[in-house]
Amino acid sequence: MTVELICVGTELLLGNIVNTNAAYLAEKCASLGLSCYYQTVVGDNEKRLEETLRAAIKRSQVVILSGGLGPTEDDLTKEVASRVMGRELVEDADSRKCIEDFFASRGSVPTENNWKQALIPQGGLVLPNPNGTAPGVIIPEKDTHIVLLPGPPHELKPMFENHVMPYLMKLEPGLICSQTVKVCGIGESKVETLLMDLIDGQDNPTLATYAKTGEVHIRVTAKAGSEKEARRLIKPVVKEIKSRMGSNIYTTEEDVTLERAVVELLLANKLTVTCAESCTGGLLSARLINVPGVSEVYKSGYVTYSNKAKRKLLGVKKSTLSKYGAVSAQTAEEMARGLAFVSKGDVAVSVTGLAGPDGGTEEKPVGLVYIACSVKGDVTVKEYHFSGNRQTIREAAVSAALTLMRGCILEYYSEITFGKK
Repeated sequence: MTVELICVGTELLLGNIVNTNAAYLAEKCASLGLSCYYQTVVGDNEKRLEETLRAAIKRSQVVILSGGLGPTEDDLTKEVASRVMGRELVEDADSRKCIEDFFASRGSVPTENNWKQALIPQGGLVLPNPNGTAPGVIIPEKDTHIVLLPGPPHELKPMFENHVMPYLMKLEPGLICSQTVKVCGIGESKVETLLMDLIDGQDNPTLATYAKTGEVHIRVTAKAGSEKEARRLIKPVVKEIKSRMGSNIYTTEEDVTLERAVVELLLANKLTVTCAESCTGGLLSARLINVPGVSEVYKSGYVTYSNKAKRKLLGVKKSTLSKYGAVSAQTAEEMARGLAFVSKGDVAVSVTGLAGPDGGTEEKPVGLVYIACSVKGDVTVKEYHFSGNRQTIREAAVSAALTLMRGCILEYYSEITFGKK
């Protein structure tokens, strides 16, 4: 079955509110096995909303509208949907009682326009809303199903999960399951090249790659009659991806981030970590500290933005700064070595670079970043060239630092395992 999403509200068109409902609904519908080919945002305009809805029901079997169920004059979704579907609006006694109870529990009295929310398209299935005053509605009509949901996410999400999903599951008994393989250290183009034969030959499961800042996610999706069967289809594909990507895969779990994977690696090897940051200004430390349990491994962090701070706190030589500059492989290495010495941390990571927008030269352009990682005295330095604005460059540098840290730790213990240390 096909599903179409219509999000209603002029505030969405103006960018005053981020349209998170569309992403949420699309993901949930995909998990149910519904195919979504169209998503529309339309303002609080009766004519345009009607045109949008009429077009949607011609091409989609399920149309979900969010927003426009409030008490004000510009809340028109129910009225338009009723007209398009040829239904009258009638008052629903249970909805009216819920509105009364909602206001009574807050010690207030509803205004006259609140009763508008108790009007339901005749023959519609009422979806209770314990988190607000606007009930949702499902209007079934032969092979078409119109779903009206309130706009506030804290009202929409529980209503969808508790009432709409069970309804839709009866319409579409199949479901879709996905597993994400997360990769760092190689770009999307290389990932796609390594998996091209799988992508070209895909049917069920399907593969899709998504570029993130400093990493690539590979989503494997299967459709089946049950979750168990879908997982069975996914398993061999994920196994094949693992054989091709090797240690570049840092997780196959949806909720594991790159920083969490690094922290878990530190914990597993009983290593402590410390950071010295110039252009990233503490962003690396912040991402690590966002991970629960990091207090077991994180020792300290330094923001050594100025040359003086690099000298005084990390012991970077004045001659190194004079000869090579603050943004150089030599300075990054001395920052990491000095950091390891003063902090006594097992892993020490340093970042220095040009985030822009000013300060770049032909020899050292904006986006040039050097990152060094010391693991028990073994130091690795890498040069990077990032593009984008100041914030983008800083975020890319942080992701690269996490990837380098992870790689250096894995390499260190690999060499121990094979007797190279």
